[in-house]
Formats: sequence, structure tokens, C-alpha cells
Amino acid sequence: MKITEYRDDILGDVVYTAKHSSGLEIRLMPKDNYDSVYALFSVNYGSIDTHIQQKNGSFKAIPAGTAHFLEHKLFESEELDAFELFQRTGAYANAFTSFDCTAYLFKGSERTEESLGYLLDFVQNPYFTAETVQKEQGIIGQEIRMYKDMPDWEVLFNLLSLLYPKHPVSTDIAGTQESIAKIDDKLLYKLYDTFYNPANMCIAIVGKMDKDAVFKQIEKSILRKKQPIPERKFDPKTPKSKEKYIEERLSVARKQFALGIREDIEKPELSLEEEEISDILLEIIFGKNSDFYRKVIDEGLTTTEFSATLFNGHGYSAYIISGPSENPEKLADMVKKEIARVQKTGIDKEDFERARRELYGRSVRMYDDIGASANILAAMYFSGYKPFEDINILKKLTLAKVNKRLKTIDVKNSALSVILPME
Repeated sequence: MKITEYRDDILGDVVYTAKHSSGLEIRLMPKDNYDSVYALFSVNYGSIDTHIQQKNGSFKAIPAGTAHFLEHKLFESEELDAFELFQRTGAYANAFTSFDCTAYLFKGSERTEESLGYLLDFVQNPYFTAETVQKEQGIIGQEIRMYKDMPDWEVLFNLLSLLYPKHPVSTDIAGTQESIAKIDDKLLYKLYDTFYNPANMCIAIVGKMDKDAVFKQIEKSILRKKQPIPERKFDPKTPKSKEKYIEERLSVARKQFALGIREDIEKPELSLEEEEISDILLEIIFGKNSDFYRKVIDEGLTTTEFSATLFNGHGYSAYIISGPSENPEKLADMVKKEIARVQKTGIDKEDFERARRELYGRSVRMYDDIGASANILAAMYFSGYKPFEDINILKKLTLAKVNKRLKTIDVKNSALSVILPME
């Protein structure tokens, strides 16, 4: 394998990348001053992947929740589950499914080679039976019901049901009771063979390691040959609901809201530059140093839990402003008026530079965390970026680009989700 080196002098870090003959991307960031290592084996397949491409190029629907279901099942084997193996090395192991990807990981300080061997082995050796799938349907069904009682989760998905009613991002990551009932062992094997293609995967490892030994171990451990990368379905005209408001009552002590401002996009994903500009805009307008933040806190309209974030991925993008509030309609109206006000005045240079430095410092600090670094390296690869491009883009951003993107926010393209206490 050809190894390429990427270095950032300010961070003092080096990332080594290589492409396995199978198409698998390998990204290693050695940190000799750390005593542990974090390894992430991820696949570009998440809850939004509810269609599978056929040989003729058309897409066939598959049940919602399959990526999450596969994540649960891969830890099992005919003899014992992977968690028992990692107990032998003292490593912490886990996995997660997001809207866009699924990842398997471990963190440990001893017997790294052995732990990495376990990770590479169980992710590449699926074991499904009709009986174990049926058992898992009951377990995941309970998980789905549990999340229905979580206000943070419900306020988000209720909002997404208005912003993206026909997009799979509006469906719970675990699927629904009805969708998981359609999953069987044959379907899981088919989806595994399609999506768990090494060319659709990435291994990112950060921490104390012998990089040459790790590269050799991975090179000889990958079992599958190179295959075409599965395509994702994309509809640039995903409809939105005519409804602008939704509410639900849960066992909460206070009201909670989420205001979403949808961004209509013509390409599958925002560029990394667009994402970082959006983060700067939200920091300037709604961040903890903003006049708006201090005003709504002082007036008792919300608490320090108030936040604003860009929620985006393949085929979706929205600004989401959320938090507790006893008067969510008033606060949502104030948010929209503040955006409109700033659009008229524009962002001034001092606010821009302050926010850019804040986000740059935040990004640099994230590279001090080996888990965060591994996740960044994998996410950057799946988005088509080289190591350190995130912080390099932040260095070069201009005020003109920020003000240009500010003008694209359409507050009319919004919806409000509210969680109310039980009567």
C-alpha cells in the first residue's frame, strides 16, 4: 500500500493514509504522548439508507432501521459475542448508528494488536439466523418505545416530520415497530454484502501505536475484494409539510421547543466550507457571546440549554434552534426576527473574526481527544476531504463568504416543534 503523509504544524500532528487493494481507506494519527488508542471501523451506511440500488440503476425500498439492526447483530457470533472478546484485553468496545453512518470502535491501553484483530474480525464476519433476528426485533422494539418518552428525541423527530416528511431522516434511527418486523436474516445478509463493502468503509485509529505494524495488520486482515461503491438515492425536491407547528405532551417539568429552518439544496450534501460558514453564523447570531443570547436569558425566555446548530447530511440541511421555554412561540418569533435583522445589517468584521477564532480554537482542541479525532478523520473521508482540511478551511474563510451565505437563510421555510408537560 502507498502511504501518504499529512502534517499540520500548528497542531503538531501527522496523519498517515493508505488505500487498501479492497478500496478500504485507512487513516492513522499516532500520538506518542498518549497511553491509549482509539480505533474506529465505520461504514458509509446509516438510517437514511432506506433504498438499495438495483443492477439496472433503479432503487428498491428496504425497511427503515436496517443499519441500526445490523449494528446490533454484528456483535454476535455462533460462539460468543464480541464484547466478551474485548473483555480479555481490557478494552472498551461499543458501536453506534447515525443518520449517515455506522461505526464500531474500541479504546484501550494494552494489547492493542489483539483488540484490533477482534474489531477487524467481527465486523467482517456476520452471523444471522431467523431465531436471533426475531429475538433482536423484540429488543429493538423496546428501544424504540423507550426513545418515544425522551423529550429531546421527540421534539427533534416531530420537527423533522414537518421539515422532511418524505425523507428517511424524519424516521427514528432504529426504525419503527412496523419496519423492523419486515427484517429477516436473508435481508440482513444482502444488505451487509451491499453496504459493508471495504470501498464503502474507513478505519481511523488515533493514539499510541506502531503505525507500520498497524498498517501491516490491517492489510493482511481485510477479507473482501474491491467492489463498486453503493449509490445513495437523492431527491433534490423532497417535499415539506404544509403544517408549520406540531406539539406533543410528555412527562416533562417544562416546555421544550425546536425551531427548524429548512435549507433547500440542489446537491446531495453541503460543502465543508458551507458547513463551517453556517457554524460561524450561528455562533455570531445565537452563541453565548451574542446580544440575542443574553437578551433571552435575561428576560427568562429560556435557559443556558438554549442552542443553535446546523443539522445536515445527505439530502437534508436545516438550522435548528432549540431549548426549554415557557413561551416557545414568542421565542421562535424572536429568533426569526433576529435573523432577518442581521440579514439587513450584515455581519461586521469584528464579530466575524471573533467567531472564526472561536471555532478554529474549538476545532483544534477536538484533535486533543483521540475519540473525537478518529470520528473527524472518518467523517472527513466519507465527505471527500483530506485530513486537516476542516481547520485549513477555517483559516481561509472570508467575511464576504459569510455574508453571502447569510442571505440564503429563508425564515419563511421554517416549522416549530413543542413538547408540553402532561395536563
